[in-house]
Amino acid sequence: MIDVHIHAVPPNLPGVGSLAPLLREAPEVIATQLRREMQTAGVTDVFAMGAWTEDDSDPLGINGTLEVAPFVPGLRPIGVMDPTRDTPEHFRRVEAVLASGVVVALKGYLGYLHFEPAHPSYQRYYELAARYRVPVMFHTGDTYSPQAKLRYAHPLGVDEVAVDHPDCRFLICHLGNPWMTDAAEVIYKNVNVWADLSGLMIGDDSYLASEEGREAAYELAQNIRKAIKYSERPNRFVYGTDWPLAPMTAYREFVKTCVPADNHEQVFLDNARLLFRLG
Repeated sequence: MIDVHIHAVPPNLPGVGSLAPLLREAPEVIATQLRREMQTAGVTDVFAMGAWTEDDSDPLGINGTLEVAPFVPGLRPIGVMDPTRDTPEHFRRVEAVLASGVVVALKGYLGYLHFEPAHPSYQRYYELAARYRVPVMFHTGDTYSPQAKLRYAHPLGVDEVAVDHPDCRFLICHLGNPWMTDAAEVIYKNVNVWADLSGLMIGDDSYLASEEGREAAYELAQNIRKAIKYSERPNRFVYGTDWPLAPMTAYREFVKTCVPADNHEQVFLDNARLLFRLG
């Protein structure tokens, strides 16, 4: 099982804290908890978001994640695209990281950063992503920050760049929640667009098991099943949790209720292998 969307470090975004108290701990502490969650949930590989940073020596914000990675077999970092930095020197540094093969994808924080996917500052990232055969992931939908602007986080923005960059693979994080049908239309229309099912239920085990949590899970599952059916592309959905915002085992059980049983192996494993070009 592959979890394509977790956090091992705070995202360092405007208006967002550490996300969870655990992410303020030392790398070894985070790693211990992450290994325990992975083992219990049956997860073999996890892809962790980097941090938005202005550190020139860390152009994709992955150094914090790399401090955790030696303690967690199967952990690989996702680099963060920064549309506020577009100098040739910055992109030389970005390309060097991509050429090293250390990152499994690039991530754009739509909404948190007030740039639409088609903004010129992102174009060089797409070219490099296509060249080095890594997908581009976008935060879409609801945000954690009152400083975010939702119009930038709508999944329809992904359609424009999917058309203009057919050689690049794009992933709509969180299925665009609450605009799931819109996200499904983008997937239906564009063969180079995927979606992950991360971060749709947030809370600890007690919340997910509560009456309120079960009611929320039931309503979300209906919407997710509708989106998968509408898209006609169950081979374009991948599994993610947004850990530590949700416990891995409970979230796995939630996603099982959202995805038709015949598509479980695709969503939990095979689709991610295809999207991220894993061996």
